[in-house]
Amino acid sequence: MARTQGTGKDSSRSGLAGLVGRAFGRLGRAGGLVFLLAGLALSGWGAYEGAYAAGWAGTHGTLTVRVCEVSYPNNASRSSRKNRRPIRCTGTFVSENGKSKDTEAAVQLRQRYAQGTELSVQQTDAPTTAAAGDGDYIQSGTDRAWRFFGAFFGGWVLTGLGVFCLATGYAPFGQSRISYDAAWEASGRGVTRLVMLGMIGVGIVGAGVSFLVSYFA
Repeated sequence: MARTQGTGKDSSRSGLAGLVGRAFGRLGRAGGLVFLLAGLALSGWGAYEGAYAAGWAGTHGTLTVRVCEVSYPNNASRSSRKNRRPIRCTGTFVSENGKSKDTEAAVQLRQRYAQGTELSVQQTDAPTTAAAGDGDYIQSGTDRAWRFFGAFFGGWVLTGLGVFCLATGYAPFGQSRISYDAAWEASGRGVTRLVMLGMIGVGIVGAGVSFLVSYFA
């Protein structure tokens, strides 16, 4: 009788361990998916903004500032408003080729500019919105472009981590069913480790170089 009870307890524990293991295996792949999507989103955003800031996309021109205002979300706390301080400058945009003019152009910036200041901006390919062109213009500049490219490469690091977690089931946070050593060994059986190391390596070097160049551009 004692053996039967012991076997039942062992079986119950084994079943519970299996459920926990499968749960954390799914958690690892879910975490990997989060890293993957976050990395792709960051790289996409960096490439989009960087292309416009570098003048590779859109229509280049000058926005002559009429007024700059601090726009706060109505429901934001005082501390968060003070930290973010989004600046919206409106004025007249004239394209470099003189074919395009917008008297209600607006661009989001991090600082105020005096009336009459001429800003180098790119008019995006997005259609003009009802909010007086808000969001249709991006301030251009080599330093800004390199910072966006740094974000682009930073996304590669997250994407590489996502590939590793998705392929191995390793949970990057909390308790993991699969140990890091086991996941590392499993990743070496195919191309997973090579892809991960390549993406993370390129991402770290690319981001570091981009941010460094942005200070001297």
